[in-house]
Amino acid sequence: MQITAEMVRDLREKTGAGMLDCKKSLVEADGNMDNAVDILRTKGLAAAAKKGGRIASEGVVATKVSGSTGAVVEINCETDFVAKTDDFVAFVGSVAELVREKAPADMDAALALPFGTGTLADALTEKIAKIGEKISFRRFARFDAAGGTVASYIHMGGKIGVLVELTGAGPDKAPVSALGRDLAMQVAAANPTAVRREEVPAEVIEREMAIYREQALAAGKPAAILDKIANGKLEKFFGDFCLVEQGFIKDPDKKVRDLVKEIGTQAGVQLDVSRIVRFQVGEGLEKKSEDFAAEVAKTIGQA
Repeated sequence: MQITAEMVRDLREKTGAGMLDCKKSLVEADGNMDNAVDILRTKGLAAAAKKGGRIASEGVVATKVSGSTGAVVEINCETDFVAKTDDFVAFVGSVAELVREKAPADMDAALALPFGTGTLADALTEKIAKIGEKISFRRFARFDAAGGTVASYIHMGGKIGVLVELTGAGPDKAPVSALGRDLAMQVAAANPTAVRREEVPAEVIEREMAIYREQALAAGKPAAILDKIANGKLEKFFGDFCLVEQGFIKDPDKKVRDLVKEIGTQAGVQLDVSRIVRFQVGEGLEKKSEDFAAEVAKTIGQA
């Protein structure tokens, strides 16, 4: 039976074993997924199998920047206790540096990168076996500013991580680097969803306009001015959620776009914000509802 990449990926997600071990077990099992799992367990390579259904919504976000390249990664675990250990924090930092240096195209490519004595996927499996929790490499982003500037910011010890890419290079890099740092802090605090209004999807704008019209109508406003009211609220939406239209966190009376222009003039370059990314640990994931005491009681009861 032909063993496909999708089959290998599914088995890896189910067991946490390395890709090569997954492929070998599938070949040995003639493509039978359950038998392949049993083969991995027999060989002691599926220590993560029983953890596959558990929730890993804690973790760490790390960034690494060097020159005009930068990367941000999020790796999850089950408890905040593990997320705060030096070993876990160092591991996440190493993965961020690996992604920055090697520039993988996607998650499969990242997991296949050499790491230690094996691959990154193998290292994750080893961490699961050592720590005893589900460990998940959830996502990453990498910027290459090609002569521009990449700045980063980590908030709350790795709960939020930000990358900001600035285009434009000049002889005086200090003010541009300082601006990048400030903007990364702004993205962490204000959580813009786009750099500029032109990047906001048309369907989002349409939805917002529809909501604003309905709100105005419900408030008894005349139908003839609904669009005017909606457009006014849309301007506020852009000011709240588009980075360059936000007020600067250190001087709210100054728009970010004006600050960028000012620093560009100071540095003698045509400066612009090209990209941003913001990762917050566990956003969008189901949170574990049981507390530690309840887990201990549950374990004792089962025993």
